[in-house]
Amino acid sequence: MENLVKTEFKVPSREQVSSTNQEIFDNLNKALGFVPNLYATIAYSDNGLKRYLDFQNAKTSLSNKEKEAVNLIVSQVNGCIYCQSAHLVLGKMNGFDEAQLLGIRKGESENERLNALVKLAADITKNKGNASDENVQDFFAQGYSKENLVDLILQVSDKTAMNYLHNLTKVPVDFPIAESL
Repeated sequence: MENLVKTEFKVPSREQVSSTNQEIFDNLNKALGFVPNLYATIAYSDNGLKRYLDFQNAKTSLSNKEKEAVNLIVSQVNGCIYCQSAHLVLGKMNGFDEAQLLGIRKGESENERLNALVKLAADITKNKGNASDENVQDFFAQGYSKENLVDLILQVSDKTAMNYLHNLTKVPVDFPIAESL
């Protein structure tokens, strides 16, 4: 059997990335006070970080709170500790309390509208884009539109990409670690 070499992903420093990514690192430092390790890891690609941030920051019909609920449940389903940890912090910044965040990680919310969103996001993620008719109908019954459905799928894809990147690279988590459920 061939000896397999394991590739270790170290978080690149500002000096190790392209000039385009160095500028993005500077902007992230100004905005956040640091460059999250997972964003820095995207900078292995000369074009990846700008492309990802443009996608992540594009306008959407979902509120920031709804986006955070989706980000958290998708990260939970995909088993990404980095993104679970990050979105617990971001969820609090967007108005969720500890109990609400725990509920979302368990796939539920006391708010009926948010509950329909979380359940459908989890279903889409678990079933690779497929979802039960019941969850889809409940989503629409809570007043969500076809535009919201498209934006939900785009949000799931955004977060799934980051989940997969961390699950593969396992770069250090630079947020308070999410406790296991």
